Amino acid sequence: MPIRYELIKEEKHTGARLGIIHTPHGSFETPMFMPVGTLASVKSMSPEELKTGAYNDKGIDAGIILSNTYHLWLRPGDDLVKKAGGLHEFMNWDRAILTDSGGFQVFSLADMRKITEEGVNFRNHINGDKLFLSPEKAINIQNNLGADIIMSFDECPPFDESYEYVRRSVERTSRWAERGLNAHGRKQDQGLFGIVQGAGYKDLREWSAKSLVDMDFPGYSIGGVSVGESKEDMLKVMDWTTNLLPQNKPRYLMGVGTPDSLIDGVIRGIDMFDCVLPTRIARNGTCMTSLGRLVVKNAKYAEDFSPLDPNCDCHVCKTYTKAYIRHLLKCDETFGLRLTSYHNLYFLTNLMRDVREAIKNDNLLEFREFFFDRYGYNDKENKRKF
Repeated sequence: MPIRYELIKEEKHTGARLGIIHTPHGSFETPMFMPVGTLASVKSMSPEELKTGAYNDKGIDAGIILSNTYHLWLRPGDDLVKKAGGLHEFMNWDRAILTDSGGFQVFSLADMRKITEEGVNFRNHINGDKLFLSPEKAINIQNNLGADIIMSFDECPPFDESYEYVRRSVERTSRWAERGLNAHGRKQDQGLFGIVQGAGYKDLREWSAKSLVDMDFPGYSIGGVSVGESKEDMLKVMDWTTNLLPQNKPRYLMGVGTPDSLIDGVIRGIDMFDCVLPTRIARNGTCMTSLGRLVVKNAKYAEDFSPLDPNCDCHVCKTYTKAYIRHLLKCDETFGLRLTSYHNLYFLTNLMRDVREAIKNDNLLEFREFFFDRYGYNDKENKRKF
C-alpha cells in the first residue's frame, strides 16, 4: 500500500494513539493537523515557511498539506497540473499532499446542483457554466493531480436532514465509494480513503463505517461534521464511529480545526485533522494564543509592545509586537496577515506536538484540563466565544 499507518502507542486511559503515517513523499507523526492549501497554496505562506527551520524556530513543520480537487479542477485545471508533473512539482512541495474529492464544495452549492445516481450536475460558481462530477471523474481528477492521499466522492448531507434522506444519501455514497475504488488508476502511489457519512443518526453512521471497512480502503475519514452541528453532536459522531474503523489504518476527521475539537478528537482515536480556520481568522486579525483568542486589531493593542502570546516560541512572537502587527493589519499591509497566519498555523501544529508528547507520557487528560483552563474553555462565561 502507498499509505501505511504505524501504531507506536495507545494511551492507557483514552482512545488516543501515537503513530506514523508513511507516504510516497515522506512520513509524519500523528495525531497531526494539516494546513489547507485550497488552490495549491496555503494562503500567504511559502512552502519553505511550512517546513521546519525557516526562522530558527521549531517551525510549522507540516508533514502534509491539503489541496482542493474542485477548485484545482476549475483553475488551473487538472490536465495542466499533470503536465507540470503533478501537484508536488507544480507547487514545489516535496512532502505529502492530500486532496479532497470536491464533494463538500459541490454539495454546498445547494441551489445550483442536482444529484442523480450517476453523479452531480451543477454550475461553476465562478462563471455559471454547467458541470458534471461523478465518482469516476473525481478520482480521475485526483489521479492527475497526483496527491499521496485522495478522497472518495461523497455527499455531505446537512446534519439536520430527515432520516430517510440521509439513509438514501449514505447508501448512494457507499455505492459511489465502490465505483471510485474501481476507477482508481494509481493504486501504486496514491492511497484512496473512504468517507463515513450519516449526519446525526447513529445507525446510519455505523452502517456507513462497516460498509466502507468491507471495501478495505487504506484509510478512513469521518465527514459531515463541523457543518453547523453542536460540539456535543460532533463528539457523539466520533464516539459512534471511530472504534468501528481499523486499528491499523489512519483515521481522519474532516474540516475540524478548533483547539478543543483537536484535543477531544485525539482522545477518541482520531489521527488527522484539517481546517481553513487558522488562516481564515488570521486574515481578520484573530490569533490563537495559549491564553485564548486575541483580536490584535482591537484598539487596546495600539500601544502594546508585547508578543501575541507570551508562551509561544514561534518566529512571530519572538520578533514582533502586537502594536506593530496591529499597525500592519489596519493599513492593509500583506505582511501583517502573513505574520498572523504563520503564528496561527504554528500554534496548532505545536499544540499537536504537545498532544503527542502527552500521549507518550500517558497524561493527555491532564494536559487537556491544563490547556482548557488556560485557554478559557472551562470558563462558563467565555466558553461560547470559542
